[in-house]
Amino acid sequence: MLYWLAPWLFSEDVCRLFGYISFRAAGAVVTAFLFAVLAGPAVIRWLANLGVGERIDGTGSARLEELHAHKRGTPTMGGLFIVFGILLAGLCWLRFDGPNRFSAPGLVLVAGFAAVGFWDDWVKLRQARTGQPKRGISKREKQGALTLLAIGIGLWLLGPAGLESASGGPHLYLPFFKEVAVDLTIAYGIPFLVLAVLVLTGAANGVNLTDGLDGLATGCIATAAVAYAVITYAVGRVDWSEYLLVTHVAGAGEMTVLMGALLGGALGFLWFNAAPALVFLGDVGSLALGGALGYAALVSRTELVLFVVGGVFVVEALSVVIQVGSFKLRGKRVFRCAPIHHHFQFGGMPETRVVVRAWVLSVLLALTSLALFKVR
Repeated sequence: MLYWLAPWLFSEDVCRLFGYISFRAAGAVVTAFLFAVLAGPAVIRWLANLGVGERIDGTGSARLEELHAHKRGTPTMGGLFIVFGILLAGLCWLRFDGPNRFSAPGLVLVAGFAAVGFWDDWVKLRQARTGQPKRGISKREKQGALTLLAIGIGLWLLGPAGLESASGGPHLYLPFFKEVAVDLTIAYGIPFLVLAVLVLTGAANGVNLTDGLDGLATGCIATAAVAYAVITYAVGRVDWSEYLLVTHVAGAGEMTVLMGALLGGALGFLWFNAAPALVFLGDVGSLALGGALGYAALVSRTELVLFVVGGVFVVEALSVVIQVGSFKLRGKRVFRCAPIHHHFQFGGMPETRVVVRAWVLSVLLALTSLALFKVR
């Protein structure tokens, strides 16, 4: 929006700045961060007055409830102000003209996934007021809604957005191989739609499962956003993509701005979410943040790289899958508690140490993904 308004508001030299993705990405970081920091206190007070507090009951683990007893009543659904900050920053700094066809579906995705999370959080709130167990909407309802949104975004990318139209449609590229690509447009693009569902909903659920300790998910999101800001910028530039031997995707550079908004929002939320947390993300925040990260991977055609960038989220999600599968098949648990951050808590590791070590791993994984991006 500011790119369109710049000719009427600023001089020619200033207008030229709005043409640079790096300048608009920095503006998105600052906008989302300031919105979160300034709006945060009011939203936290509002949530507290509504009685939207964290519930520690219904986990099925007395030990876990004991460890998290101090979190009881802390306002949740704080993801509302981070999502609004990201959407505001995106509307202000993203371009929607010419080849920049990925901006609008990205914002729709963030808003849509946030709406599903808000639905789940609101049901949990109603259950708390009536003394029911903390369950929220069913897994089928949540996954079904996320899947429908992901399919809609996938169809948008295949159709109006024209993702990878220069190559005849989207392909799946394997890391380390410069000439290996799997055509995803066969059978009317169904393979791409399946991939879109897996990436978008998988990333959203991964962040949702990671959001269990003060600052854990938001800190990891911040480092992942930085990594994907660099990746999307490189993929969106012809000269950089040629040098790195990766596929150039026209318009993918605008995802750098979206990742800037994601970074600014995450840092702004971390201002209040660092231990001891004053507010928690809730599903409204975690699903939206994870979806945005998955969307950047989808647009930049680096879905497999996301496994490295978001390695912490992958491990958290796999720990739940392994735990549930092992218990159903063998009647035994692999971990003391899942997701895996609770496993370390049960082993006596302080919460802050678990979180900081996860941050360190997230930084190392982000750096590794950037270092390996050139390897072909």
